Amino acid sequence: MPTLILTLALAALVAQTAAPKFEQRTFKTADGLTMRYGLSVPGEYNASRPRPLVLALHPGGSAPYYGDGFLRSIFLPGLRDLAPIMIAPDVPGRAWTEPRAEQAVMALVAAMIDEFAVDRQRILVVGFSLGGAGTWYLSSRHADRFTAAIVLAGRSEEPLTALARVPTYVIHSRNDEVVPFSQAEERTRALETMGRPVRFDALSGVSHYEMGSYVDALARGGRWVSERWGR
Repeated sequence: MPTLILTLALAALVAQTAAPKFEQRTFKTADGLTMRYGLSVPGEYNASRPRPLVLALHPGGSAPYYGDGFLRSIFLPGLRDLAPIMIAPDVPGRAWTEPRAEQAVMALVAAMIDEFAVDRQRILVVGFSLGGAGTWYLSSRHADRFTAAIVLAGRSEEPLTALARVPTYVIHSRNDEVVPFSQAEERTRALETMGRPVRFDALSGVSHYEMGSYVDALARGGRWVSERWGR
């Protein structure tokens, strides 16, 4: 009997630490747009156990499966503790804030909810730089779909009153030479004063181009979001 118990315990441990499964896919929208996206599914995924869904928005740049590269190198390493289903599309256009991009991305999210066992109370949007702006934008316009947001080095153009209607973790470096630190800090502090569910994580000594240096802060953001979900 002790041997059987040990065997079962080891099997459970292996299942919990199984490597994620990755795919590169394409998604066709109702208006005929084809969008590439990367997909990560937990190795121990089981349809009887709904998972968080993470939409990851890449920074500026363009190449086939551009988002998938950041999914594997930045977003999933930072948010691994959530054991999420994660999707990382290539922006269909120049920015995530364009109407066609918004429609395509939200259609992709809906398709993932139909395909997988997704916990609809745990749907997160996260992005860096261009993707950070997209995160502010999509979370402000789709608070009925997203239940949390993590913004990394992202500028916001939306009215302050539209922001952080869902728990929002903002990460920005004081040394960012591309997207000003001041706007992120000032807007987040104003949102705190308004009583919005936000947290600001200020980094130092990190260039805008050192995205890998955001991974630890992203992990902190993931834990903060998980705590909010737990409430």
